[in-house]
Order: sequence, then structure tokens, then C-alpha cells
Amino acid sequence: MNKKVLQTWQKTRKTIIMTLPLVIGVLLLISLLDPLLKSNWLTKLFQQNVFVDSFIGAIIGSLAAGNPITSYILAGEFTQAGVSLAAVTAFILTWVTVGIVQLPAESMIFGKKFALVRNVLSFISAILIGLITGIVLN
Repeated sequence: MNKKVLQTWQKTRKTIIMTLPLVIGVLLLISLLDPLLKSNWLTKLFQQNVFVDSFIGAIIGSLAAGNPITSYILAGEFTQAGVSLAAVTAFILTWVTVGIVQLPAESMIFGKKFALVRNVLSFISAILIGLITGIVLN
């Protein structure tokens, strides 16, 4: 085997082993949240209105920031529960790009103005992309 191929394989194996606990944790968390998702509170929260759903999805995603792997699993569960694609899209985007929880740390590292502008622009962009998704796909 080529030395580069072997090194690449070892790095890939190491990455998989490092991310496996995260994926298992996410699946366990989803299994805990599954009864809540099936209790129809999501369909009551989202109005099936593209504008309102995008905004609500963006707010929820901003407050509950996380990583992309988790957002895809949650988005699938939301979609199965009947949440609109506009809300799911805004949720995924803000979940990954807007960090209300991380804002103090980001402000310390990059400066308050940069952190606020980046988060506000990401929030507005997520709502717009959610709107576009909802309008185009409906």
C-alpha cells in the first residue's frame, strides 16, 4: 500500500472514532426528544405560514446552537413531525451559524461589533433563505 494512502486511512479512522461518541450521543438525545416531537407541540408552534415559520425556526435555532451533524438529524425529525421546510431551513442555518450562547466568547475573541454584526447578518440571511425555500418548494 502506498504510504500516503495508509496515512489517509489512519487519519480517516481516527476521525471516525472521534466522532462516533458524538453521533451516538445525538441519537440518544433524539430518542429522548422523540416523545416531545410526536406530541404535536411542533405543529401547534408552527403555523404553516412561510414568514412566521421561518422566523420561529430561526429563533429556535439561534437559541439552541449546535453542530451540523445534529441539525440534520433534528431537521429530519422536525420534517416528519410536519414542520414546514421554511422553518426547518431557517432552523438548520441558525443552529450552525448564529450562536447566542457563544456570543460572549466570540465577542472576546473577535470583538463585540464583529460578533454582533456577524450574528445579526446570519440570522437575517437564515430567515431570507428559509422564506425562499418555503416559497420555491411550495
